[in-house]
Amino acid sequence: MHFWPGVGGINIAGDSWGNPNGPLVLLQHGGGQTRHAWKGTAELLGEVGYHAVAFDARGHGDSDWAPDGLYGQDVMVQDLKCVIAALGHRRPVLVGASMGGGTSLVAVGEDHVDATALIMVDIAPRIETDGIDKIQAFMSQKPEGFSSLEEVAEAIGNYQPQRVRPKNLDGLVKNIRLGADGKYHWHWDPLFRAGTRDLGRREQRLEACARHLSLPTLLVRGGLSDVLSEAGAQHFLSLCPSSEYVNVTNAGHMVAGDRNDIFGTAVIDFLARNVPVQGEPKHPAHSSKGVAPGEDINDVP
Repeated sequence: MHFWPGVGGINIAGDSWGNPNGPLVLLQHGGGQTRHAWKGTAELLGEVGYHAVAFDARGHGDSDWAPDGLYGQDVMVQDLKCVIAALGHRRPVLVGASMGGGTSLVAVGEDHVDATALIMVDIAPRIETDGIDKIQAFMSQKPEGFSSLEEVAEAIGNYQPQRVRPKNLDGLVKNIRLGADGKYHWHWDPLFRAGTRDLGRREQRLEACARHLSLPTLLVRGGLSDVLSEAGAQHFLSLCPSSEYVNVTNAGHMVAGDRNDIFGTAVIDFLARNVPVQGEPKHPAHSSKGVAPGEDINDVP
């Protein structure tokens, strides 16, 4: 575990795996999640020689909460730049799910970060409002806190019915915090959801970023996702036709958590061709085939 300085003295918490001298892969989670969502993927990357680093966004997990309550996309990009600087200013692969994918796309598309490759997970400029509303409803549950881990597991199970409920609930502790009131609360600052939400301006900004991409790019969609539709994925590919695309069947919005086996294989295959562990990055073998087995605006999870 590590701590790095973010913007304004915020402490950013992270974990690392693999060879510190291998290609750097930065993993950014979605809104309301923590760095632990990437554990399985990061372990796979580390095993094949990459230096995988997953970190908690400000206001999430073990990172500090913003004293000013600001959690917009622009400050997230600045935090990302701080982490890159702390890791020696090495050119990274950016992997981002949902909110983290939007941060990664802006970071590259607006020339804030010089990355070797970009992997976006179930996020694109055009997303489905029904899916976003469902996420917001999930995150708004029990503001007074949960009385037990069983209540937490039930809430997660209702949101992700495609997943098998774990028999051992101890793993949930990483995504919640026990408050002074004796209740379990989600491991993020409630003010994270207090910002403005303008999906129209968000879409315009991310479309401009997508058109500007010139690095190897992979879009991964969960086949069961209600946030990124197939039409939304194809819209992104029309903006950046050189991108590769993988559609992971039987996975919802949380693709890595639902089918880490398929997701991890797709990511390692893409990186092996574009950012190999040894040697310089190669030009991508472009494909658009699905594979089955600015203003400071708060991004959506």
